Amino acid sequence: MLEVIIGLYSLYLFLKLYISVMQIGYINEEKRKAPVLMSQEKYLIAGNYAVAKEKLGLVETFVDYLVFLWWVLFGFEWLSRLVGIDDSVMQAVVFLFGFIAIGFLVNLPFELYMKFKIDKNFGFNTTTPKMFMMDTLKSMALFLVFGGIVFALLAWIIATFESWWIWGFGVMFGLSLLINVLYPTLIAPIFNTFKPIEEGELRDEIVKLMEQAGLKSDGIFTMDASKRDTRLNAYFGGLGKSKRVVLFDTLVEKLNTKELLAVLAHELGHFSHGDIWKNISMMGVLLFMAFYLFGHLPETLFLEMGVMREAGVQIAILMLLLPLLSFIFTPLMSYVSRQNEYAADVYGGEIGGKTHLVSALLKLITENKAFPKSHPLVIFFYYSHPPILERLKALGYDATGVVIGELSELPKDGIFAFIDHNQ
Repeated sequence: MLEVIIGLYSLYLFLKLYISVMQIGYINEEKRKAPVLMSQEKYLIAGNYAVAKEKLGLVETFVDYLVFLWWVLFGFEWLSRLVGIDDSVMQAVVFLFGFIAIGFLVNLPFELYMKFKIDKNFGFNTTTPKMFMMDTLKSMALFLVFGGIVFALLAWIIATFESWWIWGFGVMFGLSLLINVLYPTLIAPIFNTFKPIEEGELRDEIVKLMEQAGLKSDGIFTMDASKRDTRLNAYFGGLGKSKRVVLFDTLVEKLNTKELLAVLAHELGHFSHGDIWKNISMMGVLLFMAFYLFGHLPETLFLEMGVMREAGVQIAILMLLLPLLSFIFTPLMSYVSRQNEYAADVYGGEIGGKTHLVSALLKLITENKAFPKSHPLVIFFYYSHPPILERLKALGYDATGVVIGELSELPKDGIFAFIDHNQ
């Protein structure tokens, strides 16, 4: 069984590396052609930034593979002997803290290089080493408290219930919903300062848009994102009464009122279409399948790894192999997300005006050095938003092959972020 797991993970690794290599070659070729949506200089810079990130990702993927092999061949057995605690729940918690700590230390150099070398060189990162350290310490403190509680609860469930995977899924799915409720008001303020938007035209117009969409929120806030990064973003966070509108201060600085309203109208499109619940449903299906599969692993797998079928090991295997399962479903989830984005653009264009939405996109492009083209495999697997050229074309703006002054590309992150960092 261990050979099958290693074989599947190796295939997963090969596909990821192949997609990255194809992306690097594609961008290196395209960046030397006639620029699209930006000047030749900015087009080349955007291409170089995309290639630099992809090359770092290649190295990180390969290192992750070596770490995976170490865990399943030697690491789990070594850590299990090292912990050596009789109490099953405490043993699982300490084991999992050790598992997470080793993964954190392995990935820390890549995070530091990305943030303080690549992002810094390309003008994105504004985080100081002191701020990074404080953010890390805060995250560790939160994880030690809440992660310890979750690990202990899961370990107790595994030790108590024969069909532990059903109860484990229910607990984790419920916690994910709870985090969505608590994050905007309790967790996010630990890292950023949120200020209610000042009374005026922008606030009044946002309130009108929200009332039109039937959205009741906790408030409209600006966030001091510029202290860490120069990129632009806006989002609706939370569930239930904790929902709030958040505008990055970088976004407010660069976009005029009508463009901001168009961006928010797009986000309201997601709310109006129930996209958040669609995404939560897809996440729930994936989580259910993960708990089912990893809850039925054969005893021989644990024997081959030299460990007992302990709670800590079972949870660690789930965490280790979850990216493999997620990768299988990524194309479907990305496709659904892209269709949701097209629909949200239609809503945003109708409510906020197509002209203002396109104008906002083009300004966002200017401020973010993300290459406007990608290899078809990258789009198929990873693009949660439509390619920017297709997105603009759907809004009636065909910029293919046209140089439009000082234009760059759209960012990419977050399920409901207007800006998609996957592009």
